[in-house]
Amino acid sequence: MKAKLIVLLGVLGVSFSAIFVKYTTAPAVVIAFYRMFFAAVILLPVAWKTCREEWNTLGKRTVLMCAASGVFLACHFSFYFQSIAYTSIASSTVLVDTEVFFVAIVSILFLKEKISRLGAFSILLTFAGSVVLALSDRGAGSNAVYGDFLAVTGAFFVALYTLIGRVERRKMSTTLYTFLVYGTAALTLAVFCAVMRIPVVGYEPKNYALGLGLALCCTLLGHSVFSWGLKYLPATFISTAKLGEPVFATVLGIFLFGQIPAVQQVIGAVVILAGLYLYTAVQE
Repeated sequence: MKAKLIVLLGVLGVSFSAIFVKYTTAPAVVIAFYRMFFAAVILLPVAWKTCREEWNTLGKRTVLMCAASGVFLACHFSFYFQSIAYTSIASSTVLVDTEVFFVAIVSILFLKEKISRLGAFSILLTFAGSVVLALSDRGAGSNAVYGDFLAVTGAFFVALYTLIGRVERRKMSTTLYTFLVYGTAALTLAVFCAVMRIPVVGYEPKNYALGLGLALCCTLLGHSVFSWGLKYLPATFISTAKLGEPVFATVLGIFLFGQIPAVQQVIGAVVILAGLYLYTAVQE
């Protein structure tokens, strides 16, 4: 029960991601950089103290795969954070959680994994819910639909990050893996900023505080808790619990920003979450 409670608190932690981003005034790519940079800096002394011997055993391929994972994570945050500026918190968080849909598709097409008929039905259900959600946002204008597209793109990139993590985490400790991934993500986002000529400093002080909050609350006390929870709880529970993120985020969005979802939007979100829940229950 203690482990389950900690995981649920982790779900609440990641649910604040969209809320923190909504309060920022700096560009999305800069906020994403702050999140990854602060997370990597906080992990650095821990990784240095506990993982030096493990680092020496890593092969070049493992390091390259961790780097690729970091690049995909950087792309995920860039698109996801940008989507929040255009669409509602409810739509953004639900659509970005369709990561499972992309993981399934890539696994079937490239990893030759098999999927049951019920699993295939759950994927179609998730897709149908996404269409309903997108159609409901169409009434809010083209910007909302564009925001939905950005959120789905963010889901695609986090799916690639997840697929690499599935393989590499079997060989590495959570601390070293996350440090390498977060560090690479921060470096990638810094490159993005340089290419787009977006300065990483010079913004309102609250942006640095919100970036630190994203690193602590949403990354280290959120996503890292899920990795910890896998040691004590079934993967099915973790996957199902994570579906609470858009629910918590939507409730917070209602109270903090007055973003009350439309009926069609709620229906689409419920269908998506039902499809994701069914898929995790069937496949794991």
